[in-house]
Amino acid sequence: MEYKFSERVLTLKPSAIREIFKYAADPTYISLSAGNPAPEAFPVKPLAEISAKLMAENPILALQYSTTEGYTPLRDHLRAYMREKHNTGRDFDDILITSGAQQIMDLFTKSILNEGETVLTEAPSFIGTLNDFRSYRAKLVGIPMDTDGMNMEALEKALRTEKNVKFIYTIPNFQNPSGITMSLEKRKKLYDLAKQYGVMILEDNPYGDLRYAGEALPTIKSFDEEGIVLYAGSFSKVISPGMRVGYAIGPKPVLAKMTVCKQGQDVHTNIWSQVLCHRFMTEYDYEAHLDGLRALYTKKRAFLLDLMEKNLAPHITWDPFDGGLFAWCHLPAGVDMQAFVQKALEKKVCVVPGTAFLTDENEPCDAFRINFSTPTDEQLQKGIELLGEAVREML
Repeated sequence: MEYKFSERVLTLKPSAIREIFKYAADPTYISLSAGNPAPEAFPVKPLAEISAKLMAENPILALQYSTTEGYTPLRDHLRAYMREKHNTGRDFDDILITSGAQQIMDLFTKSILNEGETVLTEAPSFIGTLNDFRSYRAKLVGIPMDTDGMNMEALEKALRTEKNVKFIYTIPNFQNPSGITMSLEKRKKLYDLAKQYGVMILEDNPYGDLRYAGEALPTIKSFDEEGIVLYAGSFSKVISPGMRVGYAIGPKPVLAKMTVCKQGQDVHTNIWSQVLCHRFMTEYDYEAHLDGLRALYTKKRAFLLDLMEKNLAPHITWDPFDGGLFAWCHLPAGVDMQAFVQKALEKKVCVVPGTAFLTDENEPCDAFRINFSTPTDEQLQKGIELLGEAVREML
């Protein structure tokens, strides 16, 4: 039969990253395209101990239905932890546990955005979130990035001239894909502009704990005295992405509406995963675990930078990054990015084309994204060597 899809999904296309994964799944290819934590980063032993104890002592807690808002001990702990450690959350805020941070993007957009209204987003930005906005038929307006975050002049112009701007989306720490961190000055300016123009901010912070150099910066949510910021946190990069646990901190009326929407999606987030996250944070040395992750990725980042200096420079350049899991690389003039990505595939190396992260994939782009957390050192070395071969051949 002929299948007639809804208008709001007709224009959606498969994620370029997922398409690349078709090659990456082949063990003969070297995948520098994923965004997965390193296999050795997972706290396997503690999680196994917690799970075994839970199933032995209170299995019904893990197996029965639970509340949509989330496991109360986890919500209470996160509320206190985020206030104490990040000055994030006020009395007018609440917390909602979600099935990964990606669900926050969906629930928030579904709750406040009408078809045709405008979302201002960093350009480039994370493809999964952009596609979520597209599924609700938002008008996407990309704001160009400087080396210290969104260009504030361009942002203010868009706020002044674009119609029906509903919210601003930002990944302020080690942005995916660019690796850029928004400066303190720009964080404050972004908040002030949102307040001035009466729009909300969706602050997505999955990489904030993965800083390898420099000083930590306050969350934008920590400035929020007006209830205009929704903060999205996640355990995916610091405990496990497969457990699918995220958390939203935001104004109570917004989270109440998001909770109603979540009831129609999945009833509640996996309760077994929520209990494991709570007990890992409270019964083990969570801060030592984060320190271990930073040590692991600091070493892998240094290894990648050394490889790129030896094999890619001076033809391919990259933006500086002090944390996160990605390097954003720029090709020299005269080398077509899509052709380069295809050339890399011919050499059995997978990277993600930069156009996948744009609000308009037809815009010119000279960049591609590399992930350094997932591949082994041997794979990373061979992959970067082959990328160097590819660009030299194309020149």
